[in-house]
Amino acid sequence: MIKKYLIWMATIITIGILVAILGYMLVNGLKFVVEDEDGIINFLFQAPKKAGKEGGISTIIANTIFMIVLTLIFCVPIGLGASIYISEYAGQRRSVTAIKFSIDTLAGIPSIIFGLFGFIFFSNYLKLGVGLLSGSLTLSIMVLPTIIKTSVEAINAVPISYREGSLALGATKWDTVKRVVLPSALPGILAGVVLAIGRIIGETAALTFTMGTDYRLADSLSSSARVLSTHLYLLTKEGISFERAFATANVLIIIILIINMASNRLIKRRTIVDE
Repeated sequence: MIKKYLIWMATIITIGILVAILGYMLVNGLKFVVEDEDGIINFLFQAPKKAGKEGGISTIIANTIFMIVLTLIFCVPIGLGASIYISEYAGQRRSVTAIKFSIDTLAGIPSIIFGLFGFIFFSNYLKLGVGLLSGSLTLSIMVLPTIIKTSVEAINAVPISYREGSLALGATKWDTVKRVVLPSALPGILAGVVLAIGRIIGETAALTFTMGTDYRLADSLSSSARVLSTHLYLLTKEGISFERAFATANVLIIIILIINMASNRLIKRRTIVDE
């Protein structure tokens, strides 16, 4: 009985902390938007001016979307391919242990180290410069462990009978993986991609070194680009405007909530179709 109360107490405390943080940010962010003469529409759809002291965050939102899409283009195929190899083709080889150890190690490296590596390797050695491409490549390496681990678990959760039935009907190994295993594991894979998007959106340290802080709209892959997390950090660190920082944080949270809700609906829809 005591254990049950302790569990409930821990749950309530956790939810209470979350509500307190979100509520504090929401109140302060809405206060700025309400008191601002331009209002929320201009804040969302107007370009920033004077390093973010005036105007809105439209170009910063667009840069954030560009970064997410570009990072997913790089990391999802690699992560999915690695997870398929580990789950379906590698078997019990010693190399699998080394690969899994490497993935776990990669997941534990601080983001600032990724930023330094991206700056030295992508920006300087490959001469990509500080811009959208260097930042997206750096983030791709950062989120690979998340995508690989969740995808491996999703693929391993597919019943072995599915594979046996497909092979018994004459399908090849690859056809079985492509047409039977991956569709069944799709909800879990999508969950991993959503977790990766959450880390992509919230990253700041690595992007400061590799993507830059230009608040204008990125017009090429080599353009310096400021995203929402970096904008929020700079507004707070440099004391430009705490009110704008709170409002930007609200936009960031809303984007994450929209992505999570959309992915959950997609996963539920897919699960219903499979059933």
